[in-house]
Amino acid sequence: MDLNLKDKYAIVCGSTQGIGKAVALELAQMGATVTLVARNETSLQQTLQELSTQAGQGHNYVVADFTKPQEVQERMAAHLAQTGQAHILVNNTGGPAGGPALDAAVEEFEKAFAAHLICNHVLVQAVAPLMKEAQYGRIINIISTSVKQPIKGLGVSNTIRGAVANWAKTLSFELAPFGITVNNVLPGATLTARHHSLIETKMLKTGLSREEIEKEMKAGIPANRFGEAAEVAAAAAFLASPAAGYINGINLPVDGGRLGNL
Repeated sequence: MDLNLKDKYAIVCGSTQGIGKAVALELAQMGATVTLVARNETSLQQTLQELSTQAGQGHNYVVADFTKPQEVQERMAAHLAQTGQAHILVNNTGGPAGGPALDAAVEEFEKAFAAHLICNHVLVQAVAPLMKEAQYGRIINIISTSVKQPIKGLGVSNTIRGAVANWAKTLSFELAPFGITVNNVLPGATLTARHHSLIETKMLKTGLSREEIEKEMKAGIPANRFGEAAEVAAAAAFLASPAAGYINGINLPVDGGRLGNL
């Protein structure tokens, strides 16, 4: 099985923590040159030092705020003008705040749409010409299992994640003839900062303890545990590899079997 990413250039968004960081570490280990993308330069510099470096790799980073799509577009364009190469794009952005869809202000939907779908789109438009030229492209979107089964209390997130999934499926048709695949990874309950934040919010709303909430959550997961960021990263890294060249347009849950559908 060919999992070697030597001479491949990967762009990983939201890569200073959680799943994004785990993906960046995994791709670097597999031989890719990784460009980290996030808004905090100090965190980017710290993460850069953690990436494994093999011969020929020259990891770097781009500072960009995903609440500002124009900034993301301009800074990525400048980066690609310098490097001239892009083979892998991992779209990954922190999820919107929780709460019922009915209670959400219109602005919450607009903000989430811009940070997720619009920023994803401008990044794909930036890298697609280079992927076409290389006849190798892997676009991987880290979304959520809510794509298949909405999660209670995450109204805005459920809505926007579904839009991203359908956008990705559409692109998978358009880009496949050029050797470019577009796939979505759907993390379930994964031990990240967002996971802990959602639990703390639920603690405040319900008065339940962390232990009680975690027990309730695990009861719905056949594996009876939460996932690790590295486990989600492994799925994304496989989809980025040459071995996954004939896998296109799919939603891949990494959720311990929690979803009640196929």
